[in-house]
Amino acid sequence: MTEGTRRDWTVTGMDCAACATKVSRAIERLPGVSDVKVALMSERLTLNLAPGTTETGTIEDVVRKLGYGIAANGHDPTNGVSALPETEVSVRADVTDRTHQHHGHTHDDPADRGKPWYQTGKARLVLLTGGLLSVAWMFELMTSPEAGHWAFLFACLIGVAPVAKRAFEAARMGQPFTIESLMTIAALGALFIGAAEEAALVIFLFAMGEMLEGVAASKARDGIRALAALVPKTALLESSAGPRQVPVESLRIGQVVLVRPGDRVPADGVIVDGVSGVDESPVTGESVPRTKKAGDEVFAGSINAEAALRVRVTSEAGDNTISRIIRLVEEAETARAPTERFIERFSRWYMPLVVTIAALVAVLPPVVAGAEWGTWIYRGLALLLIGCPCALVISVPASIASALSSGARRGLLMKGGAVIEATAKVSHVAFDKTGTLTRGKPAVTDILPAPGTSEGDLLAIAGGVEIGSSHPLAQAILTRLAGAGLSPQPSTDSLALPGKGARARVQGVPTWVGSPRFAAEMGGLDRIALERATGLESEGKTVVAVFRANEPLGLIAMRDEPREDAADAMRQLKALGIGTTMLSGDSSRTAAAIAEGLGLDYRAEMMPEDKLIAIRDMGVRGGVMMIGDGINDAPALKQASIGVAMGSGTDVALETADAAILRDRVADVPALIRLSRATMANIRQNVALALGLKAVFLVTSVLGITGLWIAILADTGATVLVTLNALRLLGHDPSQQRRRD
Repeated sequence: MTEGTRRDWTVTGMDCAACATKVSRAIERLPGVSDVKVALMSERLTLNLAPGTTETGTIEDVVRKLGYGIAANGHDPTNGVSALPETEVSVRADVTDRTHQHHGHTHDDPADRGKPWYQTGKARLVLLTGGLLSVAWMFELMTSPEAGHWAFLFACLIGVAPVAKRAFEAARMGQPFTIESLMTIAALGALFIGAAEEAALVIFLFAMGEMLEGVAASKARDGIRALAALVPKTALLESSAGPRQVPVESLRIGQVVLVRPGDRVPADGVIVDGVSGVDESPVTGESVPRTKKAGDEVFAGSINAEAALRVRVTSEAGDNTISRIIRLVEEAETARAPTERFIERFSRWYMPLVVTIAALVAVLPPVVAGAEWGTWIYRGLALLLIGCPCALVISVPASIASALSSGARRGLLMKGGAVIEATAKVSHVAFDKTGTLTRGKPAVTDILPAPGTSEGDLLAIAGGVEIGSSHPLAQAILTRLAGAGLSPQPSTDSLALPGKGARARVQGVPTWVGSPRFAAEMGGLDRIALERATGLESEGKTVVAVFRANEPLGLIAMRDEPREDAADAMRQLKALGIGTTMLSGDSSRTAAAIAEGLGLDYRAEMMPEDKLIAIRDMGVRGGVMMIGDGINDAPALKQASIGVAMGSGTDVALETADAAILRDRVADVPALIRLSRATMANIRQNVALALGLKAVFLVTSVLGITGLWIAILADTGATVLVTLNALRLLGHDPSQQRRRD
């Protein structure tokens, strides 16, 4: 099939996971359309459209006929005006559609987006059906039951009309079995057997449930919308005539903006002038403001708390930190949890099974036992309404969406339901040392030049090898060099040697900065220097050897202190029943000094491939989570059941990882696990609630204990209860330890 051009729309009015399926299946039937993906939470439709086939207007007409609003990405679905914050508009969510048999519910006017619930089309439908029902009751009281019957008949027909219209449109698009069609059949069937009053009541309760479902869905989206709203719409751009206000989307990399006290930072950038406390809690969840000065990075959406700052823009509006978080949360919907896939498979035969049972209940007793047709048709109609699996289908994605949003607000990012489920099953956590368990900012403590080399020369040569490197050890050497007022010696052909060190041609001579073990193998470390390195490592210091071919130049020792919360995080993980191991390329002595102080196991002198093998070995005993931040951690992050990147890590680590911790806090690792476990518990509650209510009312309907209006409550009521239960995760604080921890 021809790949075609990728197209993107905003779709409003989708309130449940089945809505995505309804839209997706209708559009997939159109010529030239492929790879249709609908994102429920981000309200996005993306697809490939082959040239010269279906017009985009035809696609939009199909969606509108199903009862949803649609417009090209970044425009209001009703009047063409931009409806989303620019950061959210720029995010494209390629989200896998929900491929189950159930289809969406009745939906309101797309112009309702952003309005209070009581001003929506669903609320108007509730008022209409409720008003008609009340008038019919009053008419019956004032006249007679016979006249009241006609009033209820009129109320039912008026109320069911919009439902029947959408059922007809869905049937025309190859989807005959929807909740709208079941509702229409049940209402008309009730009228046929003379239950006009109950039919009108069922339509009213259906409308009420739909309205509550819409409110719950809107609440679930608030987390993502709140993230997008963090970035201001305007910025003060510096110019020759002074600061002038410009739209944030017009900012370009390299421009300088003025951020006044109390203002939000309009773009990711680097401070060029000023010192101030910056509140990063809107982005990372870190509650304590950090003092920022020239050269420090700031995030779009963070709040300047004290003094004016001049910030050089380093990313465009569509690629700032907030946008990346939103993109990660939205794309997370593609990685569905195994539980969600099972529920989808279950729902495929659930609805046909219940519909078959309803038909048998309506027909068999009268035919076989001569029972009264009206009674058993009524019970069969009640079963039809129970046949909708909406509550069951929404039980998993509603919980996952809430957990993703809750985690994002607290600096815990997970790439989907599959990640959440796997994290909940983790039994062991492996940590990289430098930059993860430690601060990642070691300082030079000892400089031991070889005979004939001065301290300054040793630092300058080492600086020449490490110039341009972002590795923490390299930065420590360069910082000490700058502090001594020296410059790195000229170098070329720099090359990182993962797990070993680095190499470059310094003043034309091949030179290495590497671990003592590597230096000894290369003949760059004599016996006396090796003994010195061993002594320094026993003090918990990291030692590197600087050497040329068979020519030792000296040793440089550095110390990287553990993060303040690392020991507490290890205690929390132990309380959760999770084992911990530190994986380090450092010597056994250095690793032991760090690990013993934190209370975890360790493996030392590891190359990147050694870490990968270690993760594989741990995985034999259960789920393994790997925490890292460097390029050399990428293979291990990929091998682990769950790879987690520290937020300050490299782009490679962030791209490879399944999750990210923005605050660089080790204590957020147990928080991530707690959030995942709470989510899976919430999902189990939702599934039990949905199936339990269905099972109870299926039996009571067959026995004639409950009727049509209870049956509709079993559907829409269960959906609302499941969604509200999932929304509890938005207020869950995984950083709080429970007593049992």
